[in-house]
Amino acid sequence: MSWEAMQEEQPTVMSLLERSMNKDRVAHAYIFEGKAGAGKRETALLMAQRFFCVGKDVPAPCGECRECRRITHGNHSEVMFLQPEGASIKKAQVEMLQKEFTYKGMEARLKIYIIEDADRMTASAANSLLKFLEEPESPTLAILLTENAHFLLDTIQSRAQKISFSPPSIERRRRLFQEREGTGEIAAGLLAKLPHVPERENEAAQAEWIVQGRNLVIQLTEEVHQRLHSALLTLQDKWLGHFSDREELDIGLDMLLFWYRDLLSITYGSDDITYFDQKATLERVALRFSEMEVVARLQAILEAKRRLRANANAQLLMEHLLIQLQEGS
Repeated sequence: MSWEAMQEEQPTVMSLLERSMNKDRVAHAYIFEGKAGAGKRETALLMAQRFFCVGKDVPAPCGECRECRRITHGNHSEVMFLQPEGASIKKAQVEMLQKEFTYKGMEARLKIYIIEDADRMTASAANSLLKFLEEPESPTLAILLTENAHFLLDTIQSRAQKISFSPPSIERRRRLFQEREGTGEIAAGLLAKLPHVPERENEAAQAEWIVQGRNLVIQLTEEVHQRLHSALLTLQDKWLGHFSDREELDIGLDMLLFWYRDLLSITYGSDDITYFDQKATLERVALRFSEMEVVARLQAILEAKRRLRANANAQLLMEHLLIQLQEGS
């Protein structure tokens, strides 16, 4: 991603960094915090390119010169990356990073290291990093990337400037999900709108779980308005097995919420539809309900989500919700 594109995605972050670099007031360490897809890693790479770019004499890096390309491909001698090995970043990895920088410490050129998922450092690794932050061997810039800055040691947080990234746009999240192996257009569209999704063994399994849940929503909403008894059987036989814990059931309720929001979108003539391949069905169903009846069903789902957080029994909660959806009250 170019500097200009990231300015559009994260204008506040990029403006802050640009002012710091223009005034030569760059901190020696940064914590980039934000959701997956917010552009933390891309921004770290752009920042490194800004320091080393030789392509053209303008504020933004060119992205095309030898220095920029080496940084993009992760083989620049002065820019190092640290990632978890397995479940965590270990002390030996931090020590190896320190050793590499010590070898290069005789040179005056800036050294940059980027730590991904920095909150996954073991306690010993974090303490080793803390010493490195306090006593670098040469001019050094540290960039720590994390979705959970509060998991970092307080002493590390106090020695770095924290920059918070805005959540990525739904369209950007959709593109990122669709680039994953096994994630098609339908699954990507839903994943982009959900606030969280339980981890699966791989991305293809996650996409399959979402698609199956989506199909259950379509089946359940059809049955609840035509054959309530069938909807209650689907709830027992399929729904509660698929959305098997509170976290997953909350996602199922979100997916139900999207269906009824789509009915409102159809009513208002909007093209912002989550179940876009079901547009003909949505148009047919929308003719049966007034706007207030759809709103009442949306409120019933939101109330079910509130009760779920209050530890209500999942089966009783869903049975009550289906009756409300059927009656519209």
